[in-house]
Amino acid sequence: MLHIRAPFIALYRPNSLSFHHQFNFSTIQSQLNQISEHKIHSHLLKICLRQCQRIKIRHPFDETPQRLAQASRTSKTIHAQTLMFGFGSKGQLGNAIVDLYSKCGNAEFSLKAFNQLEKQDILAWNSVLSMYSRQGAVKQVIECFGSLQNCGVPPNQFTYAIVLSSCARLVDIDLGKQVHCGVIKMGFEFYSFCEGSLIDMYSKCGSLIDSRKIFDAVEYPDTVSWTAMIAGYVQVGLPEEALKVFEDMQKLDLVPDQVAFVTVITACVVLGRLDDACDLFAQMPNPNVVAWNVMISGHAKRGCNIEAIIFFQNMWRTGVKSTRSTLGSVLSAIASLAALNYGLLVHAQAIKQGLNSNVYVGSSLISMYAKCEKMEAAKKVFDALDERNLVLWNAMLGGYAQNGYGSPVMKLFTEMRSCGFQPDEFSYTSILSACACLECLQMGRQLHSFIIKHNFECNLFVENALVDMYAKCGALEEARQQFESIRNKDNVSWNAIIVGYVQEENEDEAFIMFRRMSLDGITPDEVSLASILSACSNLQALEQGEQVHCFLVKSGLQKSLYAGSSLIDMYVKCGSIEAARNVFSCMPDRSVVSMNALIAGYAQHDFDEAIDLFHEMQNGGLNPSEITFASLLDACNGPVKLNLGRQIHCLILKRGLLSGDDLLGVSLLVMYMNSQRKTDAGILFSEFQYPKSTILWTAIISAHTQNGCSEDALQFYREMRRNDAIPDQAAFASVLKACSTLASLADGRVIHSLIFRIGFDSDELTCSALVDMYAKCGEIKSSVQVFEEMGSKTDVISWNSMIVGFAKNGYAENALKIFNEMQQTQIRPDDVTFLGVLTACSHAGRVYEGREIFDIMVNTYKIAPRVDHYACMIDLLGRWGFLKEAEEFIDKLKFEPDAMIWATLLGACRIHGDDIRALRVAEKLIELDPENSSSYVLLSNIYAASGNWDEVNSVRRTMREKGLRKFPGCSWIVVGQKTNLFVAGDKFHPSSGEIHAVLKDLISLMKKDGYVAETDSLLLDED
Repeated sequence: MLHIRAPFIALYRPNSLSFHHQFNFSTIQSQLNQISEHKIHSHLLKICLRQCQRIKIRHPFDETPQRLAQASRTSKTIHAQTLMFGFGSKGQLGNAIVDLYSKCGNAEFSLKAFNQLEKQDILAWNSVLSMYSRQGAVKQVIECFGSLQNCGVPPNQFTYAIVLSSCARLVDIDLGKQVHCGVIKMGFEFYSFCEGSLIDMYSKCGSLIDSRKIFDAVEYPDTVSWTAMIAGYVQVGLPEEALKVFEDMQKLDLVPDQVAFVTVITACVVLGRLDDACDLFAQMPNPNVVAWNVMISGHAKRGCNIEAIIFFQNMWRTGVKSTRSTLGSVLSAIASLAALNYGLLVHAQAIKQGLNSNVYVGSSLISMYAKCEKMEAAKKVFDALDERNLVLWNAMLGGYAQNGYGSPVMKLFTEMRSCGFQPDEFSYTSILSACACLECLQMGRQLHSFIIKHNFECNLFVENALVDMYAKCGALEEARQQFESIRNKDNVSWNAIIVGYVQEENEDEAFIMFRRMSLDGITPDEVSLASILSACSNLQALEQGEQVHCFLVKSGLQKSLYAGSSLIDMYVKCGSIEAARNVFSCMPDRSVVSMNALIAGYAQHDFDEAIDLFHEMQNGGLNPSEITFASLLDACNGPVKLNLGRQIHCLILKRGLLSGDDLLGVSLLVMYMNSQRKTDAGILFSEFQYPKSTILWTAIISAHTQNGCSEDALQFYREMRRNDAIPDQAAFASVLKACSTLASLADGRVIHSLIFRIGFDSDELTCSALVDMYAKCGEIKSSVQVFEEMGSKTDVISWNSMIVGFAKNGYAENALKIFNEMQQTQIRPDDVTFLGVLTACSHAGRVYEGREIFDIMVNTYKIAPRVDHYACMIDLLGRWGFLKEAEEFIDKLKFEPDAMIWATLLGACRIHGDDIRALRVAEKLIELDPENSSSYVLLSNIYAASGNWDEVNSVRRTMREKGLRKFPGCSWIVVGQKTNLFVAGDKFHPSSGEIHAVLKDLISLMKKDGYVAETDSLLLDED
């Protein structure tokens, strides 16, 4: 639609009357009655030509629809007067009326006036052609040109210029060449209008050689020809050539017009030469809106978002009105910065100019609010738009998907289809992202079928989204199958599959795919490199991480925020904190992410340095995030740092970060529990808003379980269920561990029934916890049943639970059998696996197999033995009489043996009555841990077994002198929901009298059956 200002028509009278005043039909008629017919004709012609001239010199597209309507009404008024006097279809006046209607964009009246002309000369034809061209009706231009030739009207240079412009817009070089022949035939090839149009046509049709031939043949090219040549080079992707042509133009002292400036500025922007673009822009006397738009969009696309916003502000100050393109570009820059305040100002500007109802501006506003995480505001913009196209729907779907709102994406997608819109590739990527977010594999598979049905399965955007969806839903086999089916894989394809393998902790396959990516000639970007660094972190593979670091240096990416932060995280998790600090020091820009990675590393190794970094972060103008505080709180893991933890708690409250944030809530609960402040943890938990999330319930249960408060953990679980909170796999694992510690089989069975009812019986982690719970409660049959019914056993934890369960319950042969099965399924054993297997070998007397398994652990799987592995080997050798080998094993250790190792050997000496070796070992043990009563008790029992009562008394005397007491044994039983604890010699139990009466009866029955107490060990019972 053309937008033109209200025409200004001066009538033939001393005081010229403007159409800005109330100019009506009766006024014109009363004035014209006083003038002769000839003068009337001349006067109407003059008015008409003046109006045409006014429209020509203005910028029609800047005008409002109201002004356009007013101009059209003026045209009709003049036309009515000409018809009344009978010369509306004659000569120059008739042509002028057609031209005026055409310039007003009134196609209906323009064609009516044209058809009423007595003689349709070339001027009238050109008016109609120009109207169609301005309205973008290029096919009508071609059809009208054909009618002109059929009527025998010879075209002029302006006719050819209009038609050539339409050929360029149609990118129809064959038709353009035919018109070119007509230009030559008519002798117009050297007219400036035709020269410029021919250069433009060939350029836009991609035939730059022909374009250049015509340009070089022009003796004195005008600004239009120069501009057409420059634009041609820009369009075909040769911006450097465009700048050369512009330089040649300047050498001839030709003054570029607005179009030339805009074209060459565009070339600079394409080349990334933003400084040159700014210099050229500064040379423009009065930059138009197109020039401002190029500068704003150019800076935004190059990531110079702040500069784009500054240009927008300057444009606003100079009084140049924004267009939809302006607002779209600046909103894109604002979205990249998530600068909500600027976004609100631009939104207000859009409302003021009436552009907020524009679909293009609306979609930009939605994207801006989505990037600023304000989806409610985005939804309001969406709901307020009467006209909606697919772009708008996609913007809304993409916004929800980016912010992790999976359910709203699904709902909006259904609504979109019900409104008759068919999804395109961008719609599908959003809905697939929602499936990935919700881990809704079944829905993703259905959508995949729908995609195939609608022939989008070969679209690269959709293919990549499918790989990502399958990977994030844990269906790596389907993700890999989809990945391999992609013909033209790009970086996004490789990134999706690599990230998927890393997230599922299949690091070996991630490394394989990374190497394949490089071999296929795809240069890894920051995303793939960050993912592979994450894999290095998971495996603590420092050497591979250093290789990736070298690749980053070679690629020039090591100083970028994203890659740099990933490097810091990798070095921190691999224990190379100094290397992490060096990477951080070399980064020109610091972000919250990079600071957080380094703070997390120092928090575990040098807490004072972590605090210094925290202060540096604040002084540098960076706002600490929830992760910053969580890292610091995780380091406050004991009573010593309790006060500091409380200070951090106060700072979190002051900043208002605790409200609705589970991450910090969990960190605070763990901090208080690890600091032995169970009451404070309980108070904090009670202050969390209702209803409390599953994450918070899991945290309080887990914290109590890990700190030895299993009974309290069970109580919190029961309270959780009373509040109708549904446990997740982590909650079940924690509460089942509490049941294991308490050997509370009844509670474990109740929890098992809930697990089965809500469908977590197919979850591997939860089933592993069940296997462990049943085994530790001595219910090995149920443990085996759960293990055998598990649908998936891909995690080493599942196998470990069963192996350790068998080993602890004395089923050594079964433990070894499970270990062999595990090896056949290609599951890589870890340190816990080997500890369980060695324990089983020890219980079964499988000394040879034990030696072999220890060797496999160290030399085949390269697992460094822990102290408990060494202790287990010593127990294996010592328990079955290889005391000398056990002692030699200790002597060969590369570290100083601790009390656990010597205590293990001392226990073996007691079994086999080796007093001499026992005395030597006991001396070592007492030297290492002189305050531990168990060493003295064990030595005393050895002497008692051999009848050396003098040494027994000596040991007892030493214990009394040192004030050491043997910790009494204890047992417990759960009755109802109460745990009853029994300690040896305890007389304070509420039912103590009844218990001792029952014990007396039992002892009497045992003696009648011939029971004789064991007396080869003397159990000291110190008062």
